[in-house]
Amino acid sequence: MTRWCLLTLIVVLFLVSACSAAPAPLAPSSASSSELVVAAAADLTPAFREMGELFEERTGIKVVFNFGSTGQLAQQIERGAPFDLFYAANKSFIEDLNRKGLVISDTMEVYAQGRITLWTRSDSLLQPERVEDLADPAYRRIAIANPEHAPYGQAAKEALARAGVWEAVQPRLVFGENVAQALTLADTGNVDVALVALSLSIQSNGNWVLIPAELHPDHPLLQMAAAVAGTPREQEARRFMAFVNSAEGHAIMKKYGFVLPGEIVSR
Repeated sequence: MTRWCLLTLIVVLFLVSACSAAPAPLAPSSASSSELVVAAAADLTPAFREMGELFEERTGIKVVFNFGSTGQLAQQIERGAPFDLFYAANKSFIEDLNRKGLVISDTMEVYAQGRITLWTRSDSLLQPERVEDLADPAYRRIAIANPEHAPYGQAAKEALARAGVWEAVQPRLVFGENVAQALTLADTGNVDVALVALSLSIQSNGNWVLIPAELHPDHPLLQMAAAVAGTPREQEARRFMAFVNSAEGHAIMKKYGFVLPGEIVSR
């Protein structure tokens, strides 16, 4: 074999080896691009789990929920979290995101109004009937959602203040990261009572008393939703929003104690 033929053979073998070692084209991500990712306030957990299952059954579109504190979810959206929809527990967070160009303006809508309750375990000897009862030192620990970033915590704080017991109870307060965590603190016996969402109270095994809306007029819990700007699933997001406001969606929201848009008095 001549030197030229030998060099040619080496080059050919090298090229064949290089081609065989090259990585194959990447397959599409295992995460389905058809999944609708919804950031939702913690008070929506039971209602939206039911809503998501029914929506998927009706449309074939799978919904993945990220439940949490409205304020923290809003911060995640500002940092670029890949949410398609945001269901907040207070419209001010959606309005703020809109001013920053982070939601699709024409999708903004109030979808419900929330209510708060006094919640205790069913086996508790302490059964408050009104917010003023919490001034009693027998309630050693009282849970609310953190008012720094949770709308239900802001409403709870205002109710305690307007009832004239904020100063008395403040040293005994325990903050949950969101309203669901506040309920868990009471359900596990780590606190004696919690001020939580009616929607969570209804599906629980505890005792609860509705707190008059007049005690938190500055935080009426007008809950607003909007599609997140830049979502590649805008049409699916709009379909989900329409479903929440459909007769089937309203029936689920009503089941968990939400005041429907047509029934809201204060805006």
